[in-house]
Amino acid sequence: MEVSGTPDQILTFLVQSTEGQKQTIKRFKYILLKTLFNFIRNTTDSTFVNPCDASILKKAFRVSKGRQWSILEKDVVECIFKSENPRNRLMLELMARGGMRIGEVLKLRAMDVDDCKLFLLNPKSGRPNEFVFIPKKVADRLKEYIRLKQIEPHQKIFPLGYTGARQIVKKAGRKIGVEIRPHDLRRPAATFASRSGAPIEIVSKIILRHANLSTTQRYLGKVSDSEAMRWIENIFH
Repeated sequence: MEVSGTPDQILTFLVQSTEGQKQTIKRFKYILLKTLFNFIRNTTDSTFVNPCDASILKKAFRVSKGRQWSILEKDVVECIFKSENPRNRLMLELMARGGMRIGEVLKLRAMDVDDCKLFLLNPKSGRPNEFVFIPKKVADRLKEYIRLKQIEPHQKIFPLGYTGARQIVKKAGRKIGVEIRPHDLRRPAATFASRSGAPIEIVSKIILRHANLSTTQRYLGKVSDSEAMRWIENIFH
């Protein structure tokens, strides 16, 4: 397998192919290409020099600094949902499939549920109106839970404290041998949406409800070599 390309050629290619796109998207495509070259070096030619390691490219497509969290695999998250307690499962799904913070889940009232759209009371952003959108199957289970428990419109759906809610998350993780915190469930919602092709603006503004895209970038999981190659084919074919 023959691979060629100088840093200048790679820079020209990336600049031309990402013209008019946001800097976060440009950085993402640079990372994909760099990962592809690393894969070639590791599997084909150990002497191959990755052109994306050149300082000119690192500066042009610098990745924002910040903590990169580990992301739970999708099958792990699905196993966590297998709770016999309907209340616990709903709370876990609202975090992992709705991208909700634990505090938002605990504040949720019956009157805040409008099918797949949930109104957030006193959101962290400080905005007067903020909403969460959840999958239809989760919305249906949530409405049925409210009906069965005869929860009044003004009452909280999950009348628990933070300590109790965190314990639910920890116990769900320990049942399958993983240590997780509530925020660890919020991140997969963003990563799975991104991997499914959702625009980063949707992930940032709708799922995570971040003010800045740079914050969202830190929530997304690292790209594996095989996934990088698959996306390279889709993006640059």
